[in-house]
Amino acid sequence: MYYSTGGQQVPYAQRVIIVNGQGKVMAKAGYVQLQVEVNTQGKHVQDTQKDNAIIMNRVMQSLLALKIPREHIQTTGYTILPLYDFENGKQIFNEYEVTNAITIKVMDTNQVGAVIDTAVQNGANRISSIQFNIADVDAHYQQALTLALHNAQMKAKTIADAMYLPLQPQPIEIVEEHENSPVLYKSMTMADSTIATPIEQGQMAINATVRVKFQY
Repeated sequence: MYYSTGGQQVPYAQRVIIVNGQGKVMAKAGYVQLQVEVNTQGKHVQDTQKDNAIIMNRVMQSLLALKIPREHIQTTGYTILPLYDFENGKQIFNEYEVTNAITIKVMDTNQVGAVIDTAVQNGANRISSIQFNIADVDAHYQQALTLALHNAQMKAKTIADAMYLPLQPQPIEIVEEHENSPVLYKSMTMADSTIATPIEQGQMAINATVRVKFQY
């Protein structure tokens, strides 16, 4: 933040105080997106693809049995990669690796652990991301923006009071500063377990910043 004053030599110069205001609102996630992957390896590409398809179909059927709507399950990646070893400086083919990735939208955040466990139990061998999202993020952002404006007003008043300046209460310029709010994000590789997977969503911060100009 900074302020400027006009001297007697420039009697008509605009005298302003410019401050940055910040606002933050905490909210719980409304839904979660998971990326689940099935990775298979084998010497023959068609057999490796077939094995992968069998496992992924089993994973998807198990998710549907959990009442996850089919439209909330989407294929987001499919790759076939030849894997090589190096011996005496030469590249030698080893096997093929097939990876099929799906994204699952889980509306009940309390169900995330069960979804992960079910997918793993049915053959998924990697959970590449867990992303918590806020369904009504715009409404929370509007609240944060209001707090940011109030914060800017308080800062300007503090400066004016400290400097004995006759601050005009209405700002002459407001600029919204865009910034990305942090999103809770986790990445992990899963293994079969008899212990239920605990997933703690915590809270997410929605931030707003404004630059406000006041005249005095």
